[in-house]
Amino acid sequence: MCRSCATSAAPAETPADRGSPDRGPSRRGLLAGLGLGVLGLSLTAGASTAAAAAATAKNGAWANPALGRFPAGGHYGAPRGGASHAGQDVSNSTGTAVHAAAGGRVVRRSWGGGLPGRTGNALVIAHGDDQYTYYGHLSAYRVGLDAEVSAGQRIADMGATGNVTGPHLHFETHSGRLGTTVNPVAFLAARGVDLSGGWSRIDPGARGATVVVIQHLMNQRGHGLAADGSYGSVSVEAVEQFQRSKGLAADGQVGPATWPVLVYPLRQGAGGSHVRALQTALNKRGARLAVDGGFGSVTTSAVRAYQSVNRLVADGEAGPVTWRALTG
Repeated sequence: MCRSCATSAAPAETPADRGSPDRGPSRRGLLAGLGLGVLGLSLTAGASTAAAAAATAKNGAWANPALGRFPAGGHYGAPRGGASHAGQDVSNSTGTAVHAAAGGRVVRRSWGGGLPGRTGNALVIAHGDDQYTYYGHLSAYRVGLDAEVSAGQRIADMGATGNVTGPHLHFETHSGRLGTTVNPVAFLAARGVDLSGGWSRIDPGARGATVVVIQHLMNQRGHGLAADGSYGSVSVEAVEQFQRSKGLAADGQVGPATWPVLVYPLRQGAGGSHVRALQTALNKRGARLAVDGGFGSVTTSAVRAYQSVNRLVADGEAGPVTWRALTG
């Protein structure tokens, strides 16, 4: 875990630099962030109870930045000398993929990320609306400074650069301004992401690639939904019908109770909308597959590559563990 990576109760301002987020997000960065969370708050009069509920932050805009375990003493607020640990550590081997937790712009790419008390190679992403994420102790960068990134995109490799006891990702969430940290586990949980590696939670009103995954999985069951990435009343009603058929709470939320019975175990030779769902989920992680519904050798290679860089069993088959990682 981190030996340093501490922040005081009142973080000092960091020096302004090119594109400094300390002066507030740029118009470009703000617009990128707003694109993450714009939800339709009004639904048709015939919408189900769940779809008519106010949209939440569990909107598909956020993703799990890395797979691994929480090491002892690596939690947010753990003592670090006269300060406290500024983030949550996620341990895995050097080279494990690190993904953008949400879309935005890379505003820091340097040793320590330009923040006091941090060490090692680091990235900071501005997500707009005064929200930032920090990724520390990286062994390699996969994106450049000022790069626009999408949620789930591979941005770096986990490592042990700086003052650490072993390879891990030091992950921080900042809200209000860069330098004001909040508990990343709670921050992501409020946005439907389980930083410890569990299934995501997607609420009615959500948008994006994960919604397309849900729609394709429902279409495999004969629903004929438009795979448009908008989790509106028609898609929610189909999910609620599915939940009732499985004896689940018909609340329209696709979460830990619904995902395991919604996904399919898939391997090479399969074909259909469930394969389109898998290909869409892989593309969110950068696979660039044709979403053609055919589980051929190219899709098998993409599954195996994703499993390998995320330290899963690289068998090229999409089972529950791989699905959970892809949709998290």
